[in-house]
Amino acid sequence: MNMLEIENVSKRFGDKQVIKDLSLSVPPNCIYGFVGQNGAGKTTTMKMILGLLPMDHGEIRVQGEKVTYGQNLTNRYCGYLPDVPEFYNYMNAREYLRFCAEITEMQPAEAKLRSAMLLELVGLNTEKHRIGGFSRGMKQRLGIAQALLNQPKLLICDEPTSALDPVGRKEILDILVTAKSQTTVLFSTHILSDVDRISDRIALLHGGRVVFSGDKDDLRRRKPAIGFEVELENSNAVDAILHLHSDAKRLDALRVLFETATEAQMHAIIYSMIQEKIPFRRIEKSEYSLESMFMEVVGK
Repeated sequence: MNMLEIENVSKRFGDKQVIKDLSLSVPPNCIYGFVGQNGAGKTTTMKMILGLLPMDHGEIRVQGEKVTYGQNLTNRYCGYLPDVPEFYNYMNAREYLRFCAEITEMQPAEAKLRSAMLLELVGLNTEKHRIGGFSRGMKQRLGIAQALLNQPKLLICDEPTSALDPVGRKEILDILVTAKSQTTVLFSTHILSDVDRISDRIALLHGGRVVFSGDKDDLRRRKPAIGFEVELENSNAVDAILHLHSDAKRLDALRVLFETATEAQMHAIIYSMIQEKIPFRRIEKSEYSLESMFMEVVGK
C-alpha cells in the first residue's frame, strides 16, 4: 500500500485554477521530491494533504485513509515542516520539544527520550540558547525535530532548504536522508540539485498539473547522455580542437563540449586528438541534468 495517494485533485482560488486534476502516488520509506517553480501549487497541495485547505475535486488518502478538511484524523500519521516555521522564541530547543510533546499528550518519559534523540539527530543536542537567537538553518533543523516527534509515517517538508546557504542546505538534506529509515519523506522544492541529490522518486509540477512522476532514473533514461566534455591542456589546444571539429562548443578557457556526439563519434574525436597531438587533461561524458530535463518537460 502506498503511503500517500492523490487522485484527480483540483483547487481554485477565485478565478485562478491552481491545481488541475493532480494525481500521484508516494510509496513507503522513500524520499519523494515534489518539484515545481515558485507558485506552481506545491504548498497548496501539501496543505490539502494535511486537511488545512478543502479540495474542489478529487481524493487524497494517507496510509489508506481518506483525508478530510478540518478535523483530519489522518494527520496522526503526518509530521509537517512549513516553509517558514514559527516558534516561541523565549524557549530553548529542548523546552520547545517538551512543550510540543505535552500538547500531544505524550508521556513525560517518552517525551524526554524522543527529544534527546531528535536533538542529536538534527545537531542541536548541545545547544542551550533561546530559539530567538537561532539562525534560519538551526530553526529548520528544530522544525524537522518537531515534525518527527510523534514518529510520523509521512514527513512533509515544504521548501526546507530554500533560504539556506550551501552548508545549511547540505545539513538539512543529510537529516532528511537519515530520517528516511524511520518515515516516508515528501519534500517540495524548486532547487533541482537538492532533488537530484537525495530523492528516490520525483513529481514535476507545472501549470497545476503533474507532468512527470516516478523514479528519477526513469526520467534520466529518456536521454541518458548528451555528448561529452573535453578539458584541454592549454588555450592553443582549445583553438586546435575548435578548428578541427566544427561541432565543438567552447565552455570556458580550457573546456569544450561535443553536445550530441554518439559513443562511436566520441571514440573518433579522441583518436583525432591523439593523431593531431592535441594535449588534453580529461574527457567526461555529459549527463542529462535534472535541470535540463525539467526545462524540456515544461517546454522552456
